Amino acid sequence: MRRLLALGALLLALATAAWAHAYHASIMEARLNAKTQQLEVALKVFSDDLETALSAGQPRHLSLSEMAPAQLTPLLATYVRRTVAIGTRPGEALPITYIGQQTEKDAQWLYFSVKLPAAARGLNLRHRLLLEQFPDQMNVVNLEAAGKKQSALFREGNEEQRLSW
Repeated sequence: MRRLLALGALLLALATAAWAHAYHASIMEARLNAKTQQLEVALKVFSDDLETALSAGQPRHLSLSEMAPAQLTPLLATYVRRTVAIGTRPGEALPITYIGQQTEKDAQWLYFSVKLPAAARGLNLRHRLLLEQFPDQMNVVNLEAAGKKQSALFREGNEEQRLSW
């Protein structure tokens, strides 16, 4: 499993440098802030893949670079809340606070947080980002909590996992 995660991370790093990419992946960096009991999340996704997802069901293709923040922010917040669910029990979806977005070359960083209960010693994560658009989508998650680092890979058929600390 670790080899697969390392390979996925390597492929994502190589593709980020290229103009076009032959595979579909995202990387989520999540850190538990023990003082605030907030899970702070940064999610990196290719811009063109995100445009494809946001354009689904729209009358025309949406371009991230052409949209005003007032239009883009609600679309991104809704998409994150629809494709990512974080809870302390299976099936639970705690409220996601969408913070914002930042462009980095051909990718977007999406920032959000989730308030966890003080007694939480783990979380259930459902991660379906871009799986509706791309059957080969890989969503890598790196979690740092209580001094422990761990990684998980989410793909079609493996969209929900338990991560403990």
